[in-house]
Amino acid sequence: MRSAMSSGQARSKRRIQEPDPTLSADRTPLLLQPRRPSRASRRLSPRSHHRPKIRLPRLLRSRYVKNVGSQINLVIPFSGKPKPVVSWLKDGQPLDSKVNIRNSDKDSILFIRSSVRENSGVYEMTVKVDSFEDKASLTLQIVEKPGPPASLKLVDIWGFNTALEWTDWFTVLEHYHRLNATVPDLIMGNTYTFRVFSENKVGISEDCVESTDVANIQKTGIVYKPPEYKDFDFSEAPKFTAPLSNHATTVGYSTKLLCAVRGCPKPKVEWLKNQMVIGDDPKYRQISSQGVCSLEIRKPCTFDGGVYTCRAKNEQGTATVSCKLEVKRTCRHGDREVLVAEADKEKEKE
Repeated sequence: MRSAMSSGQARSKRRIQEPDPTLSADRTPLLLQPRRPSRASRRLSPRSHHRPKIRLPRLLRSRYVKNVGSQINLVIPFSGKPKPVVSWLKDGQPLDSKVNIRNSDKDSILFIRSSVRENSGVYEMTVKVDSFEDKASLTLQIVEKPGPPASLKLVDIWGFNTALEWTDWFTVLEHYHRLNATVPDLIMGNTYTFRVFSENKVGISEDCVESTDVANIQKTGIVYKPPEYKDFDFSEAPKFTAPLSNHATTVGYSTKLLCAVRGCPKPKVEWLKNQMVIGDDPKYRQISSQGVCSLEIRKPCTFDGGVYTCRAKNEQGTATVSCKLEVKRTCRHGDREVLVAEADKEKEKE
């Protein structure tokens, strides 16, 4: 029993020693202790105040370009409670009287009835609620067509070309740094006057500047000199491209010997029989045309057989080609006719 009682008393002590989450260290209920508000909560209550925020449109995040005379009407929304105080600056200075600002609870409108180049610059918008503020800036650029160049002069004339020069001028976007130009390929005998315009993104200037001098392209005598070409040497020694071939014929039947030759200059062709020049023998007909050489033997007999040679000759050299012609005659052996050459006939006689 004592041991049981002692364990029960220990449990009760443990229960009493456990801290109460509703009590503070000095045993005072937490719900009854006063809570001291923070400095930020005293300034801005979450129910009645909001930090100011400018919502700049995407179109105005980059350079906003308009032509001279255009109407500018930019609406920039914002948020904040209570109603923020809106202020504008241009290039760090107060706005011009020609730039109108209209503010409401939700947005601010920048309005210019007719823009001029002086309206270009960086505009900064500030919204403020108590000690909190938000800023946004936009770049406005007003452009127009450039004016004409000044002091155009004709500097020099040479051949079919002329050189112009003019002074620099200022455009709405950048300086044009090239102060001279060369006009090529003018027509001989003509007189030229030059006008120069300037141009930028907006367009071409309405006015131009005109050269005070004129360019007179003089006529010059032209002598034609034909090009000189090196003569190509086409000279070539005679060469047979199709040689003679051995031939056999029958007594009384005309036959032809054919070959082909080339050479430059055109070679002279002559025929030989057994190393003897045939010449103008009426029994033979010699033809040479387009490099094809032919020798026609009219009604040959056994004595016309032998070695025939075609010889081609020009200034570059000489070429020859030969063949053997065999003339056969018919002999009767019983009921048959047999072609017999001259050599075979002599063997039979022996």
